[in-house]
Amino acid sequence: MKVIFWGTPEFAVESLKALIKSNHKVLAVVTQPDKPKGRGKKIQPPPVKEEALKHNIKVLQPKNLKENKELIKILKDMNPDIFVVVAYGKILPEEIINIPNFKTINVHASLLPEYRGSAPIHRALMEGKTKTGVCIMEITKELDAGDIYACEEIEIKDTDDIKSLHDKLAKKGANLLLKVLDKIEEGQIQKKPQDHKKATYAKPIQKAEGKINWKKSSRDIFNQIRALKIWPKAFTDFRDQQVKILEAKIIDETSVEDEAGKITQIIKGEGLVVQTGKGKILIKKIQFPNSKPIPAFEAVKGYHIKVGEKFE
Repeated sequence: MKVIFWGTPEFAVESLKALIKSNHKVLAVVTQPDKPKGRGKKIQPPPVKEEALKHNIKVLQPKNLKENKELIKILKDMNPDIFVVVAYGKILPEEIINIPNFKTINVHASLLPEYRGSAPIHRALMEGKTKTGVCIMEITKELDAGDIYACEEIEIKDTDDIKSLHDKLAKKGANLLLKVLDKIEEGQIQKKPQDHKKATYAKPIQKAEGKINWKKSSRDIFNQIRALKIWPKAFTDFRDQQVKILEAKIIDETSVEDEAGKITQIIKGEGLVVQTGKGKILIKKIQFPNSKPIPAFEAVKGYHIKVGEKFE
């Protein structure tokens, strides 16, 4: 089929790569405009654009979609069979959704109708889910509410964090996308409506959500740390400065022996054990202000951290 691909971040790259390698033809890629990134605020292209240019695929970067007559004409002139949307970053107007012969489908990183919205992977981790997955759905006017073509589950393990789970779901979504496209082309696809009563919303992550409340359980804090590892990173006050906690491990989930936030043990070669509101957690990687991330056991030596000190 003739495909126009809509996507922007790294998550979408796997699906684009899979399409390029498949029997389907990618006519063009639509992605967000280049933006300044990093400390130097250097203008950088989105990951999807970089991948498209490697394969000499036409790239469109409209600043807006609503009533964009020029864009609509370009899209119609290409006569696409289908639009594939993977984390594009903006809601497509109905006029655009309906351009292709087979309308527009989306790769979404949750088991719909659970976690509609922009942060399904983060929310699954933060809320302690033991499974998640990807769904291919038809895009409609309402956010992530279209009929489902296919879904596949994956297990969330304690060893997963936002990076590993993101990568697993990106690959799973790419593989499922090709299966669905083949079935659509063969006229064998069946879709089913979502149960809207069971819908939940994965709202965008806010920076303030990184602040650790040590009165919460070790499980809740562990989930927070691994979900926010890339941004904004979990943070806490220590010695009147803000430090970031980047990696952790649950030691136990029941003890309430000490004050929440108190360092109760230093394990040589591993890190710091901290009491939470319920249970204890091992801090394995930490970052002090104006410093690089380091293993917590190195921080013990470098910053002379002692048992009895407290994270606020």
